[in-house]
Amino acid sequence: MENNATKYGTLYMIPCPIGDGEVYDVLPEANRRRMASIDYFIVENARTARRFLSRAAIGRPIDELTFVECNEHTRPDELGRMIAPLLAGRDAGFISEAGVPGVADPGAEVAALCHARGVRVVPLVGPSSILLALMASGQNGQSFAFNGYLPVKPAERNKAIRTLERRALAEGQSQLFIEAPYRNDRLLADLLAALAPATRLTVAVDVTGAEEYIRTLSVAEWRRQTRPALHKRPAIFIVGR
Repeated sequence: MENNATKYGTLYMIPCPIGDGEVYDVLPEANRRRMASIDYFIVENARTARRFLSRAAIGRPIDELTFVECNEHTRPDELGRMIAPLLAGRDAGFISEAGVPGVADPGAEVAALCHARGVRVVPLVGPSSILLALMASGQNGQSFAFNGYLPVKPAERNKAIRTLERRALAEGQSQLFIEAPYRNDRLLADLLAALAPATRLTVAVDVTGAEEYIRTLSVAEWRRQTRPALHKRPAIFIVGR
């Protein structure tokens, strides 16, 4: 397998800016050179990926590039076809809609199949709202867990919130999670109702964007504050002690 790997292409996991600012304010210039060398992209959304590559000014016509979509609608039996060009020696890039592929975004399944087939997978440097929020939060960065989305049903959600709080308080492990942007305000209200007053809560919104807002306060302090407007804004929530 190791000998075959030299004949294969390489899968590059390409970060995409989270906000709408200048691409190279948040991505290394070296990413441009790598993206310019690739003509085959596996993407979460072709339209978003085309717009990103156009903004990145990679120096080649976007219409000359090949895009295949990999998202929640992709069937497992389609993945083999997606990596076939890599097995034939062609490099590929994976791009999610925002942030880093494979972390709270599609990409892991394609990367896993590449590993199984002996194809090299290379992550490029770029913004992850999860890590950036944690970096700025003042919460414990030595031990943390990303929990994805919490349940939608109120009773199940409150149970999940209390479970994460117990873990944060007992183990000192920061608990990170997200919500669909149109439900952010409801989640913040539920957090402030369910968590103990001394528990620390971080709200990080529009990370790397022009309207970036990152604040960590105790729940008691949050209850006395005017709540930030979160509706339809990408947000990360962190519970800690």
